Amino acid sequence: MEQKTAKLEWLDDPRVFAVNRLAAHSDHSYYETEEEALKGNMELRQSLNGTWRFSFAENPAARKEFFYEKDFNLDGFGTIEVPGHMELQGYGGCQYINTMYPWDGLADIRPPYTDKQNNPVGSYVREFQLEEPLKEKRLYLSFQGVETAFYVWLNGTFIGYSEDSFTPSEFEITEAVLPGTNRLAVEVYKRSSASWIEDQDFFRFSGIFRDVYLYAVPKCHVEDLFVHGDVSDDYRDGLFRAELTLAGKTGGRISAVLKDRAGETAASWESVPSGKTVELTCRIPNVRLWSGEDPYRYELTITLYDEQGNGIEIVTQKVGFRRFELKDRLMCLNGKRVVFRGINRHEFNVRRGRSITKEDMMWDIRFMKRHNINAVRTCHYPDQSLWYELCDEYGIYLIDEANLESHGSWQKMGACEPSWNVPGNLPEWKNCVVDRARSMLERDKNHPSILIWSCGNESYAGEDILAMSEFYKERDPSRLVHYEGVFWNREYDRTSDMESRMYAKPWEVAEYLEKDPKKPFILCEYMHAMGNSLGGMKKYTDLEDKYAMYQGGFIWDYIDQSLMKKDTYGREHMTYGGDFGDRPTDYSFCGNGIVYGDRTISPKAQEVKYLYQDIRLIPDSKGVSIENRRLFTDTSDLEFVYTVLKNGEPVYQKSFEAWVKPLDTGYESVPVPDFTEPGEYVFQVSALLKSDALWADSGYETAFGEAVSVIEGHKEKCCGLPLKVIHGDVNIGVMGEGFRILFSRQEGSIVSLVYDGNEWIGRPMMPVYWRATTDNDKGNKFSVTSSVWYGAGKFPYYSNENCEVEEKEGSIKVTYTYELTTVPKASAEVTYEVNGRGTIHVKAVFRGQKGLPELPAFGMRLITPETAKKFTWYGRGPEENYCDRNEGARLGIYEDTPDNNLSRYLVPQECGNRTGVRWLKVSDMDGHSISFCASGQVFDASVLPYTAEELEAATHREELPVPRYTVVNILGAMRGVGGDDSWGAPVHQEYCISGEEELVTEFTIDRRS
Repeated sequence: MEQKTAKLEWLDDPRVFAVNRLAAHSDHSYYETEEEALKGNMELRQSLNGTWRFSFAENPAARKEFFYEKDFNLDGFGTIEVPGHMELQGYGGCQYINTMYPWDGLADIRPPYTDKQNNPVGSYVREFQLEEPLKEKRLYLSFQGVETAFYVWLNGTFIGYSEDSFTPSEFEITEAVLPGTNRLAVEVYKRSSASWIEDQDFFRFSGIFRDVYLYAVPKCHVEDLFVHGDVSDDYRDGLFRAELTLAGKTGGRISAVLKDRAGETAASWESVPSGKTVELTCRIPNVRLWSGEDPYRYELTITLYDEQGNGIEIVTQKVGFRRFELKDRLMCLNGKRVVFRGINRHEFNVRRGRSITKEDMMWDIRFMKRHNINAVRTCHYPDQSLWYELCDEYGIYLIDEANLESHGSWQKMGACEPSWNVPGNLPEWKNCVVDRARSMLERDKNHPSILIWSCGNESYAGEDILAMSEFYKERDPSRLVHYEGVFWNREYDRTSDMESRMYAKPWEVAEYLEKDPKKPFILCEYMHAMGNSLGGMKKYTDLEDKYAMYQGGFIWDYIDQSLMKKDTYGREHMTYGGDFGDRPTDYSFCGNGIVYGDRTISPKAQEVKYLYQDIRLIPDSKGVSIENRRLFTDTSDLEFVYTVLKNGEPVYQKSFEAWVKPLDTGYESVPVPDFTEPGEYVFQVSALLKSDALWADSGYETAFGEAVSVIEGHKEKCCGLPLKVIHGDVNIGVMGEGFRILFSRQEGSIVSLVYDGNEWIGRPMMPVYWRATTDNDKGNKFSVTSSVWYGAGKFPYYSNENCEVEEKEGSIKVTYTYELTTVPKASAEVTYEVNGRGTIHVKAVFRGQKGLPELPAFGMRLITPETAKKFTWYGRGPEENYCDRNEGARLGIYEDTPDNNLSRYLVPQECGNRTGVRWLKVSDMDGHSISFCASGQVFDASVLPYTAEELEAATHREELPVPRYTVVNILGAMRGVGGDDSWGAPVHQEYCISGEEELVTEFTIDRRS
C-alpha cells in the first residue's frame, strides 16, 4: 500500500527501510528503436546529475523542515554537485573509522537509535523539465547510491523513502510529474538505523554520491530479465534460459536472437506469445565458454511487438556461458579448479571519495589485468553497475558483497563480544538485511563475472545472515555463497559454501587443509598491505601448489583511502583519518593499498604481479621451462624473449614462440652461446603479449623468470700506488693520486672523503642499527621490543683509545670500536683499509650477545654534504624490495633519484631499499660519483633524502624538511617488512635479524664503478 506522508521516526526503525520503493530488477539496457540500440543510447533516460540547490544542517532539528514544498523560497540555499559527497564539498566534516562506530564515546546509544544532536542532514532541490522522449509514458526516478537514508518529494508530493547506500532506489513518479518545470526535493540523513549495519572500514560520507536519473518505459516493457548461461555436464554445450518479467500491455508477441561475437546467429525465437512472464530456452552445441582468461560473450537481443506487429521495445543483454560449482569439494569453473589471485577493492578517488568515475574504473580494471589480478571482492558493498560490465568484458572473477557490516557491534578492540550484535537473530533486522541481498542479486544477476554472492562482512553470525544465504541459494543456485563470519560462530557454518578466513597465518591455513576438511578454503582478506608491507606473500601463494583445496585469497586492499586536501598556503597534500579534526578516528589505517590514493602505483604492486602470474618461467643456460597455469587457454597469444645479462649488461637476446597447453609444462630449447668468460650471468625470460589486448598493448610483459650462474675468474690485484699518511693530533690523513681521506680519532669515523676534489662526507660515517618504523613494526610492537636499537646508533660510546691504526706497504687500516650505550655489553667494530688507488675496504661487525632483541637493520650510513642527483645500482629492482618481498624484483642495472626513491606511503617510514646489490653508484649535481661495491656477500642499499630519524619523526610526508643532503645506507642485514597483518603478526623468523649473533657488513668505496 502506498504511503502518503513521510515520518522522521523511520530513521530509528530497522523494520522501515523502503517506503514506496520499487522492487529491485536487473540492470539491462532497453531502447525504443534499432537505431538507439545500435548506438547504445538510451533515450528514455534523462540524467539529473549536475548542480543542485542545497542546504546543510548539523542535525534534524536544525533542518529546513518544509523545503520540499513546491513554492518554498530557496534564497538561503547554496549549491552542491551531484553525484558527490556533502563532506567533500564543504558541508560537514570527513571522518575515517575502521571498526568502532563514529559516535563511540560521544553518544550513549545502542541499535537501532541515532544521535539526535549529531546527524547531519542535506536538503537537495533540483528543478527539471521532462525531455521529449519521456513524455506520455510511465515515469520513474532512480537513485543509484545515496548514503545513508533519504526521503523524496516531487512538486510537494511525498514519493518515498529508502535505505541501503549502495544499491539503486527507484520510485514511480508518473502521477506526480507536471507539465513544464518540476521541483524534486531530496532529504538525506547521514545516519539512521542502517548506520549500525554500514560500519565498514572507510571514510564516513553522506549524500547523493552516484547517478540520479529519470527513466520512462514503453507501453510494454521488460521489467526484469534473468539470463542463465549454464553449460552441459560435459562442458560442451550451452544451456540457455532467459526469464522475462513484463509490465504494461502484454498482448503482443516477442522475438529474440542470440548472436556470437562475429554476428552469427547461435539461436533465435520467433513470434513468442507475450505475457506477464516469458521463458526462452535452447541448447547451443559447442558453445564458447566465458572465463577470466577468455571473457567471451554472446549478445541477446529481445524485441517486443504490440498486437498490431509494431516494435515497442528492444532489450540487449550480453551473455556469458559458464558453470561455477562445487565439485569434489573444490570450487570449479567450467570443470577446472580455480584459484583466486584476488584483491579487495573499495570504490575510491582521492578527490571524489566513493563517487568514482568511469575513468577511475577503466584505470582500475587495466591495472588489475596488467598485474595478473584475476579476482576482486567488492568490499564491502555492491559497486556501480559499470564495474560489473567491465569485469564481464575484461575477465575478472567477482565476489559480489552485500552492503552489510556491523563490526563495532560485536568486536571491541579485537575481542569478540557479541552481546548486542546486530543483526544477529533479531527479527526486526531480518527483512532489511535480506532486502540488501535481494537488491544486489536482482540488479547484478546477469553478470557472468560474478561467481560468488557474499552475505556481507564482519557482522558475526546468526539467523538473519543465514536467511540472506538461503535467499541467494533459492533465487540463484548457479552461484556459491560466501560469508567469513561463521568462523566466529560455527552454529551457523551452513551459511557459507566455503571456508573463508581473514589474516590466517600460512601455517594456520595449512593446518586446516591437512585435516581433510569439508569445504574449500579462501582468504577473503590476507596480506594487509598497510604502508611498507606485503612481506612474505610467497608463503601464501606457495599453498596453491601444495593443497588443492586452497583456492586463493584477496589482498587487503587495492587503493589507499586518502583524500587530497589543501593546507593554509593552498598546497595540496594527501591525508588520512584525523587530518580533518575527526574524532574518534583510526588515523592512517585507511592506507592499505597497492595503489596510492591518486592512482599511482606503489612499489608493492611489483610483488603482486610476479606472484600472481599465470605463466611460470624457469630458465637455464640452454632454454626455459614454461609452466602454463592457465585453465583454458594455451600460450599462443604470447611471445617469449630470452635474455642473457653479463654483470648486468645484456649480451644475448632471442625471441621465440612456444605452444603449451593449459595446465601443462613444456621446455623450449634456445640456441644460447656457450659463455666461458668470468662473470655473473643472469638468464631471464619474459612473456610478452603478441597482440594488443583491451588492457595492454602488444609487447606488454605479463610474466618473467630468471636464473643466475657465476663463472669464477682471477681477481684483479691492486697495484702498489704510493700512499701518504699524516698523523695529526686529532686526525689521520691518508692521501694519494686524486683522493684525500681524514680519519678522526675524536669523532671515531671518517670525517672527510675527497675524490678528485669533491667532498662526499657531510656527517661522520657511522654504523646504523635502526630503520624508520613501518606500520607493521608499530602494529606488532617491534618498535617497542627493539627500541634500544634506536639509541644504539644515535648515542654510541666511543673514546679515542678505541681507535687502532695499522700501516702496511701501500695500505693503511684504521679500526674503530663502539660500545652501544643503550644495549648492555653490545659492541661494534668498523675497519677501514685504504690502498694506493683510494679504494676503501669497509668491514663493520656487530658482536651479538645472548638475550639481545632483534635488530631492525645493521650496516653503515654515509650522509653527503649536498643532495645527490641520481644513483645507479646493479642488484634487484626496479622497485623497492626487501628480503621477504623480492620475488618480483629482478637483477639488472637500474637508475633512480633519491627523491623518487622516497615511497609515498601515507605515514613516512622505512622505504627505498634494494636487495642483492652488487654495486651502487651515487652521482652529484656536477656529475661526480662515488661507488660502493660488494665484497663477498651482496648487500642491501637505499639512497634517500632523509635519515631514518627524520622519517621516524614525521607523521605526514609534508612534515619532512626540504632535502639538504642524501643518505646512503649500505646494509649487511635488513629486517623484512612483514604483512600477514598490521596489528600483531610478526615478520617471519627467517626474515628477522638476531641480536644474539655476529653480523657483518662488508663493501668497498671507490670513485670508480
